[in-house]
Formats: sequence, structure tokens, C-alpha cells
Amino acid sequence: MSTTIQYEPDVVLIGAGIMSATLGMFLKELMPEVKIDIYERLDVAAAESSDAWNNAGTGHSAFCELNYTPELPNGSIETVKAVRIAEWFEVSKQFWAYLVEKNRITNPEDFVRSVPHMSFVWGEDNVEYLKKRFEALQKFPLFKGMEFSTERGTIESWMPLVMEGRDEKQPIAATNMKIGTDVNFGELTRDMFAWLGEQEGVNLYFGHEVSSMRRSGLGNGKWKLKIKNLETGKKFRQYTPFVFIGAGGGSLHLLEKAGIPEGNGFGGFPVSGQWLKCVNEEVIKKHQAKVYGKASVGAPPMSVPHIDTRMINGKRELLFGPYAGFSTKFLKNGSYFDLPTSIKANNIGPMLAAGYHNMSLTKYLIEQVTQSKADRLEALKEYLPDAKMEDWVLENAGQRVQVIKKDEEKGGKLEFGTEVINSADGSLAVLLGASPGASTAVSIMLDLIQRCFPEKVASPEWQAKFKEMIPSFGQPLNENEELLKEVRKHSEKMLGLVSLED
Repeated sequence: MSTTIQYEPDVVLIGAGIMSATLGMFLKELMPEVKIDIYERLDVAAAESSDAWNNAGTGHSAFCELNYTPELPNGSIETVKAVRIAEWFEVSKQFWAYLVEKNRITNPEDFVRSVPHMSFVWGEDNVEYLKKRFEALQKFPLFKGMEFSTERGTIESWMPLVMEGRDEKQPIAATNMKIGTDVNFGELTRDMFAWLGEQEGVNLYFGHEVSSMRRSGLGNGKWKLKIKNLETGKKFRQYTPFVFIGAGGGSLHLLEKAGIPEGNGFGGFPVSGQWLKCVNEEVIKKHQAKVYGKASVGAPPMSVPHIDTRMINGKRELLFGPYAGFSTKFLKNGSYFDLPTSIKANNIGPMLAAGYHNMSLTKYLIEQVTQSKADRLEALKEYLPDAKMEDWVLENAGQRVQVIKKDEEKGGKLEFGTEVINSADGSLAVLLGASPGASTAVSIMLDLIQRCFPEKVASPEWQAKFKEMIPSFGQPLNENEELLKEVRKHSEKMLGLVSLED
């Protein structure tokens, strides 16, 4: 039997990941009296996509990720996405610096550290590509300070482990950006929820699943949510004027249940992943960088190979991968029925069309799923020629759901970024998609707030608060080098990060 909660929160956040935490922090700063309920089906925050073992951990700033700068048919380098992502990450750092400055978060070294971001390629064509990429990015202030080299000695000083045992005749090139970061988004998320949980009017409900949602039917535009306490089995109803669904792979099903026309045609394609984790401390000590290479043809962005220094639970780790795979689950702790039950009349067309136009991805995933231990070692040896399999163990990474949406030309297309969907009245917002999500969560949530609370955003009070939290708010950093230097300097000071001047 269902019972109704006796009070009505102003906001309900579904999912206790980095997106809900970021939105919750924003709303509590902008509206201190706001009442927020947060529902999470697992028993802890950030246990799915935001968890350190499930997330790449790279502060995605486009310094080293080659998939953000594709080579165009005319031989030029596309830089639009790289510049946008680099700017968004600077916005994230500003907000995190504000949280530290205001004591919302303490010990920033627990979630963010300086780790150089590097790109590494081999073969004459790839060397030429990386050189063109470097030259193209040097036009933008965001990428000033990046170094490029084809000299073996220089590259060896940057990434000695990668150069051990490498063929001296092999053409190679690398770039190095020393202000790159490693971010433990799980730790950051838990820090934000720890502060939110102490605030008046904020309630966190772990082990609670939102099973359905729809308009209340009372003509007041509010949402009625059906919620189940997974420990006791008790079910209840909740009413609220605003809902954010930030449940990772679980968002699509709830969007479908909400029934808003803006959600028609959206589908999801799940991609799983695995890491090779180094267990040899001597090997781990030899590498201190995030080194990204070029993805295989047809590979999704989350599968761009990298040899990656991480700090997880206070311990230095070394990972390689991720190796992609396929599962019909939308969440690591999800159900194998997630994919089939997400197929509806309004999205089956776009999903079939996207599948037809992405046969290379299907082929790539089949190859990845059928890999042997020897195959994985061969892939690792491209980056670490002297690698030994006994130094590495296979670990499961996170589950991602890539967005499928309608497309006028192709019928449906597969998107590799994030997608914010909101109802026309702004009472419901949903986040779908994956990379570079966590790193750009602040900009994504700012966009969401501007869509859903336009009148309040326009007020002098909110405008002033936005500029307090994010000093560059409303100004393109890439077009204002002095402002970029100013906000970077402050962020680096508050977060304890390396600067270009160091």
C-alpha cells in the first residue's frame, strides 16, 4: 500500500552522482531556503559512473584527447570541440575553487591533483597529424604552454615507461601539458553530498528507487513520483514542482515514463569497459602522466587507449585501457533487460537507423568482447613495449549508455557526448550520455539551470551569485587571455595545482 510523504520538496534529484551533486550545490547556493530530496537506489553516493574505478579520472580539458580534434578530409584539424571542452573544464575548476574557498569542501587534494596530460603517437602519418594538431591548438590561449616533440630524449624524459624497449627506428611524436589534472569524481561527489546532507531542507535517501513518474493530474504542473524503499519494501508517493533525472544509464527509462514529448525518439546504446590494472609497484613508480593515443577505427570515445596515472583512495595506481565490451545493462548494477525494455514505438526507428550507420562500432565491440589475454597484452605493448602480463590484472570499469536520437538525414544517429532534455515548462530536466560528462558537469548544470529557471537566472541577485561562484561567468575565456590567466591562477591556488609559471 502506498502512502504519501507529508511534505513537498521544491526539488527532487534522482541519482547520487556528480551531476545531481553539482546541481544540488548550485541550487542551495542560489536559493538557501530551497528544499531538496535526493533519491539513490544504491547504498552510497557515486557508486556508478562517478566512481573512481568506473570513470576515466582525467580532468577532460582536451589537452591530450585526440578524439576531440579529428583530422578533416581537407587535412586540417577540427578544434571547435576541443576549445569548448577546455573552456568548460576551466569553469569546473572555478566552481570547485569557490567551494573550497567557502569551506563547502575541504582537502581538495583528496579529489584533484596535477598530473601532466600527454598525447603519444607512432608512424609517419600519425606524427604528422599530431604536429598539425599542436600547431592548430597553439592559436588558442587555452592551449598555451603545450609542448611538442619528436625527439626521443625529450619524450623519454616525459614518459620513460612508454619509451622502455621501444624500437629506435619507429617514428614517434608527443605533446605535453603540465597543467593537466587527475580527478577522483567519486570523492568529489561524496564531498559535495556530505555538505548538502548537513544543510537544512536537504534529505538524502539511499537505497530508494524511483519506479515511475508522471504529471500529477491535478492541473498544477507538478510531478508525482512513485518511490520504493529497497530495504523495507515500503512504497510511497512524492509530489514536487521540479525533477532532475541524473541517474546515469537509468535516466532513459525514467525519461520514457515521464512521457514528455521532448523525450520522444531518444534511445540508448550501452558500452561496457575493462581496465588492466598494474600490480607491480616498481612499474607504477616509473610513470607519472596521463598518456592518450589514437582510438581504433569505429571505437567509442570512452575506449580511447591511455596509460593512466591515478590517485584512488589515497593510493597511486596505474591503469591501461579501457577495453570496450557490450552488455545489455544500462548500469553496472543494472539488469540485462535494460536495453530491450528501453525500446519503444517512438525510438525503434532511430535506434535501428543508428545501428545500420554504425556497423564499424558493432564490429569493433565484437572484436573487443572476444579478445584473449594475449590480445590485451598486445594492445598494452603498443604503449609499453616491455610490459609483462604478470604485472597486470583485469578489472571491470563502468557502464556507459551512448545517446541515440532522431536525425532528419539518417533517421537516427549515435551521439558520443551528453544530452540535456527538458520539458517545455522547465519542470523536468534529464541528462543522457557519457564522456566528457563529469569533467564538464558544472557547465552542463549551468546550462540546465538557465533552461529551467530563466526568470530567476535573469535577476540581478542570481547574476551576481553566478559571478561570485564562477568569475568568468558569461565571458568566453578563450577570447580573453588576461581573464583566463586570472581565473586559472586563482583556481590553481585554491585547489593546490601546478601552474604554467611553476
